[in-house]
Amino acid sequence: MKILAIGDIVGTKSIEYLREKLWKIRERYGIDFVVANGENATDIHGLSAPDAEAILSAGADLITLGNHTYGRRDICSLLGDSECIIRPANYPALAPGGGYTILNVCGWKALCINILGTALMESLACPFATVDKILEREEGNYDFALMDIHAEATSEKIALGRYFDGRIQVMFGTHTHVPTADEQILPRGSGYITDLGMTGPTNGVIGTDTAAVIEKMRTKMPVRFRVADGEIAAMGAIFTLDTDTMTVTDVKRIRF
Repeated sequence: MKILAIGDIVGTKSIEYLREKLWKIRERYGIDFVVANGENATDIHGLSAPDAEAILSAGADLITLGNHTYGRRDICSLLGDSECIIRPANYPALAPGGGYTILNVCGWKALCINILGTALMESLACPFATVDKILEREEGNYDFALMDIHAEATSEKIALGRYFDGRIQVMFGTHTHVPTADEQILPRGSGYITDLGMTGPTNGVIGTDTAAVIEKMRTKMPVRFRVADGEIAAMGAIFTLDTDTMTVTDVKRIRF
């Protein structure tokens, strides 16, 4: 089984880019399942319901989110209705939506988890304890698991990957919009990469207009950010899962 994980989608032009490219990429590489982080898809902060539906129709099977989950109010109702959109599981229980879902992938049950790091991020529940509880609660209800670790600190992402090695088969980091070169198979057979990168304009600052970011950094004054113009690229990784052993046999970075 081949699983494609796509880094943070930045802006609606990037959604249109996926509409043009993603189904062709699925066919070219024989992809069985696509998960994409969509928390920056609508004007950088958040995801609107129409844009969520557009990402799914473009070829994604699951959308994960992050610290901008509630940047758009209309996503709240969709989070409650769709099993194909999840937000970080360590948000309070009263927050709309769920932090994980179980989906059918080629006849196998996939437990899909979204978690938010707490180092240099929001002060949410412990990601380690939160995911431990999910795995315990759903034991016996799934065949393999995957997890989007939306976090700032590389050390926290790596620690989570090491901690859940062998228990969550596919793990990838999002949030920084900069891909890392540490794709690997961990000792107990899990596939891991610290950050997928992004799907967005490559000539800005992590997808945002360069001039606005520089002005903010130089003056420290409030600045309205907008999505950068120019060429778009999609970044991510393909995980090959051996369904006989439920271990990952290959992790390959991809950019298209």
